[in-house]
Amino acid sequence: MSSQTSHSTLFRAFRPQAVLGLASASLSLLLGTAIASPAQASDLEMRVAIEEDVQQTQIGGHTDAVVTDSSGRVLGEIRGGTALTATYAGGGVRMGEWQADALWVEPENDGFVWIGSKWYRGKARVVPTAQGLTVVNYVNLEEYLYSVVGAEVPTTWPLEALKAQAVAARSYALYQRQTSANTVFDVGDTTRWQVYAGLEEEAASTQAAVKATEGQVLTFNGQIINAVFHSSSGGHTENVEDIWQSPLPYLRGVPDYDQEAPVFRWQVRLSADQIRQAIPSVGTVVALEPERLTPRGRVVTMRVIGDSGQTTVSGNELRRMFNLRSTLFTVQQQYGRVAAVDGTQAPSEFVIDGGGFGHGIGMSQYGAYGMARQGRDYREILAHYYSGSTLSRIRVE
Repeated sequence: MSSQTSHSTLFRAFRPQAVLGLASASLSLLLGTAIASPAQASDLEMRVAIEEDVQQTQIGGHTDAVVTDSSGRVLGEIRGGTALTATYAGGGVRMGEWQADALWVEPENDGFVWIGSKWYRGKARVVPTAQGLTVVNYVNLEEYLYSVVGAEVPTTWPLEALKAQAVAARSYALYQRQTSANTVFDVGDTTRWQVYAGLEEEAASTQAAVKATEGQVLTFNGQIINAVFHSSSGGHTENVEDIWQSPLPYLRGVPDYDQEAPVFRWQVRLSADQIRQAIPSVGTVVALEPERLTPRGRVVTMRVIGDSGQTTVSGNELRRMFNLRSTLFTVQQQYGRVAAVDGTQAPSEFVIDGGGFGHGIGMSQYGAYGMARQGRDYREILAHYYSGSTLSRIRVE
């Protein structure tokens, strides 16, 4: 193998831990709540998009990393502790002296791979896509979850809450792998999917939670469920069809245990001018009136009334416009002391009182925390938030 000389040194520390072997595999389910047989999830690999449509990025390893092309031909290696810049070039990938339609970078001796600005387990594939490069981390499912659990909830939480998060995250990842994967990757690494940030989000507690639940998923009628979750519901989760479209029997609204969440109740104050700038078509805003609410009070649509017209805005649009934590909110109008010449008075400020953080469907993470603090185990937590689901184990074939 040849080696490169134009390396950049990687200074960020890594945590050396054992890495299991990787392999592509299909899976089936061992159904039932009694889970006693050894798991085989350690052979299942996830393809996680770390960088999408970028013009260039840094790739390296903490040990020497072998570089191959898409046919498996060895091109050379990147010296351990250094990185090269991968560049989008002519519809292909250029890295150092190599250029190919795609490149693989695999650290030797169970090393870690550097992608962009972080360390990851597994290996990296760099491929050209429509608008640039996409870098995909091929990583063992269980080791992927070490990071997801730590990125999604505090690692200091009770172990039963972390275990519930591990099972929900595993189920969600495999559901997405089965229903939404494309030819390049299975999932992304942001909140659009579930957060994954490599080694920096791992902890002994997250590893313990994943290992204690290895291979366990939630199923309904023999199929892995879409085990969505959110931070806090503000007191009661929602029926899925009241927020999204299709009803699902396992995503039903239930009382939440999230009263200890720092976002259980929150308030945002917006000036009339802030709203006018965000929604200029109605002129000076006179009132915000709920048009459609869910049974639990989340805003589906809101009528925005101004002195030159009115419009309907969805709760999700309002949440995005004003960086609100959820669509569970009410609006109160505040008036200044000075009225207009004609005696009328427009609100000077709108006070938004809300609750919870996120869409409110499926498992509430702070609710899981609250239940764990009450002595409930992860099975009870999952059964509460995913109605009628069964705890099952995947079998890799």
